Amino acid sequence: MFTIKTLNKIDERGLALFDRRYEINGEGEEDAILVRSAKMHDYVMPKSLLAIGRAGAGVNNIPVDQCAEKGVVVFNTPGANANAVKELVIAGILLSSRNIVGGIQWAQTLKGQEDVAKQVESGKGAFTGPEIEGKVLGVIGLGAIGVLVANAAASLGMEVYGYDPFISVDAAWGLSRAVHKAPSMEEVLAKADYVTVHVPLMEGTRKMINKESLGSMKDGVRILNFSRDALVDDEAMEEATASGKVSYYVTDFPNEKTIGMQNVIAIPHLGASTPESEVNCAIMAAQELKNYLEHGSIKNSVNYPDCEAGPCCSNHRVTLHHRNVPNMVSQIASVFAKHNINIEDMINKSRKDWAYTVLDVENDLNEEIVGELEAIEGVVRVRLIEECGR
Repeated sequence: MFTIKTLNKIDERGLALFDRRYEINGEGEEDAILVRSAKMHDYVMPKSLLAIGRAGAGVNNIPVDQCAEKGVVVFNTPGANANAVKELVIAGILLSSRNIVGGIQWAQTLKGQEDVAKQVESGKGAFTGPEIEGKVLGVIGLGAIGVLVANAAASLGMEVYGYDPFISVDAAWGLSRAVHKAPSMEEVLAKADYVTVHVPLMEGTRKMINKESLGSMKDGVRILNFSRDALVDDEAMEEATASGKVSYYVTDFPNEKTIGMQNVIAIPHLGASTPESEVNCAIMAAQELKNYLEHGSIKNSVNYPDCEAGPCCSNHRVTLHHRNVPNMVSQIASVFAKHNINIEDMINKSRKDWAYTVLDVENDLNEEIVGELEAIEGVVRVRLIEECGR
């Protein structure tokens, strides 16, 4: 029996995937957690905790590195909310072009006045803006969301340039032929009338939209940020919007700085706020947890390598979370050899500092063997999957 704890409301269609082998929010210590936005940096993780499923893409609310040290796999759900975000990005492009927000706000000031229709006709000229057809859109980051945005914009008649040095094979297959693949981000920024950013937040991308990159863009460029607020240097953006270098900055992450800035359209983090997105994320996170808890397979982890272990080829499976260091696999294998246990199948995957090993063996594993595996320097967790093969 596995105990699943939810730290936020998770759609019932995701929770319904957990069968009688699971207990949701039971009294015992949790084996896995499902979370959306709840902050977990001060969360006291019990020794029983094996995995955390984030029903969404960003994991800033989870202590990912600390989890890796404890052998806790952190999953996210890339692509599950991609369509929802794509639609809002397209809306953001239109909002930044046509000054729709400013026009609506002005129209509201006419309440209670006479000749509203006449005033509308005489005042609407202040809110004119360009059409997007034929304009150049630069898409930085061609992951699940970036590809959908690029394709949708191309279908609306925009000339789209995309840049992503780490584009996946699946993303490349999904990209429309109408999208130009740019060799550098600098080329995209120089050509674009609109720039939309779809990259993860990490040290290499923090404040990537800064004074220098803004200076390389066209005057009057429109910039959209539906990824993470810290990708943009707010000080540089404030200067650029005030000077007219940036016509509009559309952000889905308002903060104390941007909410009062000139020519900023601040959307209250609505990118994934659709019922369809919440269902997709809940289902995907539940499937990831089930696959890991039942079989030891990892897919869409942010701190351990993907490892599609599949069904067990024997009755006994053991998994090890360990540091990615030389001689680790041979040390693990020597423990089984010492006890005359045949390894029927083995998978070893690594990702930066961490690695994951799955072994299917013929014999039962007793506490002595498990203890020897745990004693190997660099091993942080040894897990037996008891129902494997049944």
